[in-house]
Amino acid sequence: MCDFISWIEVKDKVGKVKNYYLTGNQVFDTPRGKMLRDWCQNPDDYVGHGAIRFYYELDSGIGKEKECTNFAKPDNFPPEIVADIKAGKMRGLGTPEELLTPACWAEYEAKTQTARAEYKVKIQTARAEYEAKEQTAWAEYKAKQRAARAEYEAKTQTARAEYKVKIQTARAEYEAKEQTARAEYEAKEQTARAEYEAKTQTAWAEYEAKTQTARAEYKVKIQTARAEYEAKTQLVFWDMFADVKNRAKAWR
Repeated sequence: MCDFISWIEVKDKVGKVKNYYLTGNQVFDTPRGKMLRDWCQNPDDYVGHGAIRFYYELDSGIGKEKECTNFAKPDNFPPEIVADIKAGKMRGLGTPEELLTPACWAEYEAKTQTARAEYKVKIQTARAEYEAKEQTAWAEYKAKQRAARAEYEAKTQTARAEYKVKIQTARAEYEAKEQTARAEYEAKEQTARAEYEAKTQTAWAEYEAKTQTARAEYKVKIQTARAEYEAKTQLVFWDMFADVKNRAKAWR
């Protein structure tokens, strides 16, 4: 919250200064002022920099924010603000003591003492009413919150119990199915293995039979070829040996 009076000093590109501030007339007697009062949290905000930016639609980075609460000298404020103070345009925004003579301020205090007392009583009464309503509302909220929590706990406990039963049932079903499937698999695997063993044994027997016959034929052919070879080579050798001139010198 800013103090009365606040303003925003904005310089244009050539350095000319324009001060943005709010008067009572703007706040209370214009459509934009009505929007401002609806926007503010409380009347103390009417004099703040946020209210000024809202009213004039100034972005947060624009200008230099200033404020002064010392009304002893008009020189503390920009000339246009001084002129509006003197013209009474700040009515409703503040009551600085330095604007009045001491005697006049004393008279003002006397006249407004009753109003201040009434205001304090009203504020205290309103505060008490608010706190009573707030406490009642809080108690109601806590009661509803506890009831909702109890319902939640009851429902989640039931849901958890149902979940456990379903999980246990599903697990039992799974294990039963898994055992059945395993038994079926093992039975099929054993049958398939027996078939495989039988087929491989039969194939091996066929192989052995075929290779035995082939080996017998091979041996006969080898022996025959050997005999023929031996006969032919022996005949040639000894025919050549029969001729003395073909013999080694020692055998002549």
